[in-house]
Amino acid sequence: MMTRRVAGFLLALAAFMVFEWINLGYNLADGHPTSFYVVHGILIGVNLVLALLVGGLGWRAWRAARRADRI
Repeated sequence: MMTRRVAGFLLALAAFMVFEWINLGYNLADGHPTSFYVVHGILIGVNLVLALLVGGLGWRAWRAARRADRI
């Protein structure tokens, strides 16, 4: 079982990943070749999926640690 500290770190990491990659997506409007946008679009998509997985893991660990504190 993870501690609340580790679970909080995972939640913060997921939030940072979402913010960072969405911000990168908005900053890519500089007139690059199409392949540049395709590669970065794939990177953004994969990292957003990873952020959702990390966030889900952190959320489950946070709830489990909270339940364990009640007992």
